[in-house]
Amino acid sequence: MVAIRRRFQNPIVPMEYRANFLHLYADMGWFGILSGSAVNFLSIYAARLGANGFQIGLLGAISAIVNMAFAIPAMQLLEKRPVGRTVFWNSVIYRIGYLLWILVPLFFSRQGQVWALVGVVFLMGVPLTIFTVGFNALFAAAVPDEWRPYVAGTRNVVYSISYILAAVGSGWLLSHLPFTLGYQVVFGIGAVGAFMSSLHLFFIRNRTVAGAAPSATHEQAEVSSGKSALRHTWTSRLRIDIWRTPYAAVLLVMLGLHLAQYLAIPLFPLYSVNNMHLTDQSIGIGTALFYLSCLIGSTQLHRFDRRLGPHKLTGLGFLVMSLYPFLMGFSHSATAYFIVSVIGGFGWSLVGGAYANYILKNIPEDDRPAHLAWYNIILNAAILVGSLLGPAIAHYIGLGVALVLIGICRFLAGLAILKWGQPEPDQPQPSQPG
Repeated sequence: MVAIRRRFQNPIVPMEYRANFLHLYADMGWFGILSGSAVNFLSIYAARLGANGFQIGLLGAISAIVNMAFAIPAMQLLEKRPVGRTVFWNSVIYRIGYLLWILVPLFFSRQGQVWALVGVVFLMGVPLTIFTVGFNALFAAAVPDEWRPYVAGTRNVVYSISYILAAVGSGWLLSHLPFTLGYQVVFGIGAVGAFMSSLHLFFIRNRTVAGAAPSATHEQAEVSSGKSALRHTWTSRLRIDIWRTPYAAVLLVMLGLHLAQYLAIPLFPLYSVNNMHLTDQSIGIGTALFYLSCLIGSTQLHRFDRRLGPHKLTGLGFLVMSLYPFLMGFSHSATAYFIVSVIGGFGWSLVGGAYANYILKNIPEDDRPAHLAWYNIILNAAILVGSLLGPAIAHYIGLGVALVLIGICRFLAGLAILKWGQPEPDQPQPSQPG
């Protein structure tokens, strides 16, 4: 607890950054409430409604389809508009969908509710795309490079604390309230967290990093470099040139990471409900332990980052995360689920705190939206394929065997990041097409 307290009382944080940092922490705290309640139990609710593996996979995949379709338009929109306000308003529009989750049980049968939830998640996809692409750019503009590991680690600490409270509290509520009403209350708690998170995003301001060029729009940079004619070709609009830079290696290894990550995600609720027969309260305790472990690991993230750097930290963290599905495939009790959750949480504290900085370190500061848009595309391609392919694999070989196999895939993805995920330092990274 001393280490956690010191993070919030650090006197060396420059005064001009403190307000941004505090709002970023508060944003993550409320987002943890949302994630530990509504988001955490959505797939569990669908499984208890009788959803099959395809339907649960579709809950994760449907927004990915929208994200892939709108990532490039989102990038072009963010180049023309102030990032902060655009991120804020799209977060508000996107999070209206959480209010609709509360209403779904009032109007549909069990199977109808599953498909209605899929539809709502689909509608949330467009503003979510703009929000996702824009937030990474906003974070980069609001937090100097040298402070990103510190801020990311502290955000993980705050997220873990709020997630633990929300997950345990939601599990307790679900154990004491009638089936449908309990989930409506949990979804309502998530909606409150969602809108409070958006409120703090409103107050985050862009800050110019000392010693770095101000972040310019892509159009301004092109005019200044005499390359505006390239805007008339479809390849320049899609920014295919990015795939000819060292950043392509980062995109490819992150594609492998996220694919291995999302192959398992739709299988976890199915395995915990249908194979392990866990109660909602046990699932809540397990996810709380996951994020308690994540909290402890996050307090040391800045120290790990200084020793290893974000590249190695991302790869090593994912090697640890490979144990989560691998060991769960052999687990058949709540106690085993709790132990596996602790291991997975520590691995995620490393990956979740490091990979954003790993990506940002390989992106030119004056061309963030385009590079982040391509990252968003590969992320959502992985979500789409993983969310649908994971349940399909489990259908043919069984849930337990599928989880073990996916654990091996995660291990190989971690090795790939360590071996091929660092662009050559002597190769320049052009920030504009040409």
